[in-house]
Amino acid sequence: MLGEPPPHRLRRDFVTDAAGSGNILIVHSSSLQTPLPEVVPAHVPLEFGAVYDEHFAFAWRVARRLGVPDAALDDVCQEVFVVVHKRLGEFEGRSSVRTWVYGILHNVVLTWRRTSRRRDPERAEIDPDLLFTTDGSPDELASGAQAARIAHAMLATLTDDKRTMFVLVELEGMTVPEAADATGINLNTAYARLRAARSDFAAAVARFRAREGGRI
Repeated sequence: MLGEPPPHRLRRDFVTDAAGSGNILIVHSSSLQTPLPEVVPAHVPLEFGAVYDEHFAFAWRVARRLGVPDAALDDVCQEVFVVVHKRLGEFEGRSSVRTWVYGILHNVVLTWRRTSRRRDPERAEIDPDLLFTTDGSPDELASGAQAARIAHAMLATLTDDKRTMFVLVELEGMTVPEAADATGINLNTAYARLRAARSDFAAAVARFRAREGGRI
């Protein structure tokens, strides 16, 4: 419901240039590589193309759900996988590849937010009241881009910590221990944030339904 990356973005491979500068070039491939298992033993080296193919969609969705606007998604995801490429040899298999990629994504998104605020100090965060303003029939509101827009508006009502936990557990299907590991918090804190996030999200849904007169 909250959107998937355009299909062509899942058909890229990354290779380094022949000069050995470490720059990453993107080429289109005719088929996807074999996905990696979620947990890779430390002695098995990761292959960058397979990591990219398996986890690009995850990174794109999570970045968008954490508030990165569509205009910045390509740049943010590109930076995530530049860092993944540089740090590939550091992965020791102590967590799932997805959890490891999320840790990198989290840092990239934080950097993007700080940079955006420096460039535009007056930039306002998403105003859910504006996003909840709707036109059209209930059927139209319950489908497609409009439904995604409403769902993102509800996510925007959550604080960053709650939003992250809600996205990882409720939308991306991580277990709470996985999400705690990915975000670097203890398990009790993770459960507390998830409970609070569920409560706040349910309240946002109730406010929206009341505003729409119970039609949705």
